[in-house]
Amino acid sequence: MRRRSTAGTTPAFPILNTLGFTAYSVSTLSFYFSGEIQRQYRDRNNGEGNTVRGNDVAFGLHALLLSSVTLTQFWPKLWGFERRVWRVGNGVWGIVMGCGIGIAWTVGLVARDGGHGWQWIDVVYAVGYVKLLITVVKYMPQVWANYQRQSTVGWSIEQILMDLLGGVLSIAQLVIDSSLQRDWSGLIGNPVKFGLGNVSILFDVIFMTQHYILYNGVGKAAQDGVDGERDCLLAREDEEAAIR
Repeated sequence: MRRRSTAGTTPAFPILNTLGFTAYSVSTLSFYFSGEIQRQYRDRNNGEGNTVRGNDVAFGLHALLLSSVTLTQFWPKLWGFERRVWRVGNGVWGIVMGCGIGIAWTVGLVARDGGHGWQWIDVVYAVGYVKLLITVVKYMPQVWANYQRQSTVGWSIEQILMDLLGGVLSIAQLVIDSSLQRDWSGLIGNPVKFGLGNVSILFDVIFMTQHYILYNGVGKAAQDGVDGERDCLLAREDEEAAIR
């Protein structure tokens, strides 16, 4: 926002992030509010309740809102940013379509079995696994982009540090809740949250390594290059406007 530019950030990240947090919000809302889903969970986990809490619901909705706002920043007319040509790879759209097909397939299995084999909780799990898959995939284009540019300019290290803290606290909450229930099936029964915490921590460590070790010291030069490119673009626009 301060740079008035999305240079340095791949569009794949906010697209996948928005999809992922949509799936996460649907999953947590279902576990938190649906009596049917809660009953089916207890039937599968020794009568114990699930470990989804109100803060999980709030986190998902808050992250979905911010991810959506970040995605809109790739339409410069909405924010008055510099115009950039950006392209989303076919692989990203393939993942989006694949997730939709997988969820639709699970819904079809539940409808076919009438709840006697496959149940609606399996649909909720499928939606949750979409978030887990997205988390594994969404960081990869940015890791690669940073490697190609040999720089992390344009990629906020602050959000990575906060994400790392969130991942650690998320796993800690799962462990504490399972300990209080004296039933460690809470970890197994909420594999999405457990997986999300661990995957996020892994990629956060990668980004921190890129920022503080591998590409430390090249940030200013890269930022000067980004600023120079933007200044040239704005100058050309001014010249074109004067000619018109």
